[in-house]
Amino acid sequence: MENTNDTTGINFILLGLLNYTQIHIFFFSVVLMTFLTSLMSNIFMIMLIRMDSRLCTPMYFLLSQLSLMDVMLVLTVVPKMVGNYLMHIRSISSAGCGAQIFLFVTLEGGECFLLAAMAYDRYVAICHPLRYPILMNQKLCLHMTAGSWLLGGVDGLMQAGVTLSFPYCHSREINHFFCEAPSLVRLACTDTMIFEFFMYICCVLMLLIPVSFILASYGLILITVLRMHSAAARKKAFATCSSHLAVVGFFYGTIIFIYMRPKSYRSVAHDKVVSAFYTIFTPVLNPLIYSVRNKEVKGALRMWLEKYFQ
Repeated sequence: MENTNDTTGINFILLGLLNYTQIHIFFFSVVLMTFLTSLMSNIFMIMLIRMDSRLCTPMYFLLSQLSLMDVMLVLTVVPKMVGNYLMHIRSISSAGCGAQIFLFVTLEGGECFLLAAMAYDRYVAICHPLRYPILMNQKLCLHMTAGSWLLGGVDGLMQAGVTLSFPYCHSREINHFFCEAPSLVRLACTDTMIFEFFMYICCVLMLLIPVSFILASYGLILITVLRMHSAAARKKAFATCSSHLAVVGFFYGTIIFIYMRPKSYRSVAHDKVVSAFYTIFTPVLNPLIYSVRNKEVKGALRMWLEKYFQ
């Protein structure tokens, strides 16, 4: 039975991702375990980078910011989803909905630009290793990180503000498990075509500009690696970049699937599943990929384990 308070006019209703069947209860357990694993692994990655002096480089500083964004992303979406499911309620206030839109867009947008900054870091490290301390200095690293947060925040503020300014005079049932601007705009009882057009253009820019920069960086990296005479050097360069490329592939693949498909190809059910993948499951993959594929992270982890468990 759903809580009757869900029908209040001041709240939106999140229809959610899961029902109360046996198979969905199993999926809920998987989501909860993935959330806890993501939270602990990303926090541990941040702490490991801060504690180990060998990881005090621009590459790992950017990685710690990626983990911070992932922690905030799962905290933005999953606790409300879990609370509603366990308490058999589906309501969310307008303020809560606006906060979810703002934080979600800020973090997703920030991560787009942060991944581009990480690609530039790899480009400089492999193509200009002798000039790395100059081209990738601490000041530039801080500027790129701050710019990623700022650009994501501006986009999030605009989307949240405009979305909540529309009148919602009919159904307030959002067919999603969290407040996402496209799902909310479908409920507005006014013409939103102009806003949807600008939101689409904004998403294209927020995705394609960083993706183009990443592809250009890795194109130059590939040319440099193929010119290397040492097989060991080529292997090391590919190993260094493969972790970042795996994260980029998971992240951008799901985002582009959600935001850049024509409306005629969209399915609400499919969108919810893909959204669950990049908001719940992708954040747990990032620390796993970087720890498994990175010798320096594995070395720092081994030293930490030996220090505290021997």
